[in-house]
Amino acid sequence: MSSDTKKRILVVDDEPAMQEIAQALLERMGWEAIPALNVATAVQVLRAKPLPDLVVLDLMLPDIDGLELLRQMREKPVFDNLPVVILSALADPERIRKGLDLGADRYITKPTMTHNLIPTVSDLLRNGRPKNRP
Repeated sequence: MSSDTKKRILVVDDEPAMQEIAQALLERMGWEAIPALNVATAVQVLRAKPLPDLVVLDLMLPDIDGLELLRQMREKPVFDNLPVVILSALADPERIRKGLDLGADRYITKPTMTHNLIPTVSDLLRNGRPKNRP
């Protein structure tokens, strides 16, 4: 890590097993995983200071759709530099395009999560959000 502070990653996923896998992968890299099993908990974390360094966001959540949370985040300038990685079992091209159009920086499907999560998070923590993203 380039910074002395431990990177904090908010993981929004309603499946406890997926939370455990993501947490184990992230913590193995020395990062702090902050679990949120629903959008209400995620919003509490996002309203607190300091903001997480990155958000891993599932789309199928019990209270509101993850895309709606993403849309609401991208409407607020405070989240302009906060990278968001969608992590979802939904892999249809239309859903992926919509997620990226709404401001996600990457889209990972759950079957490939264990291979792609760490390289994706590492890249975004190191380089930040791509400059051409909305």
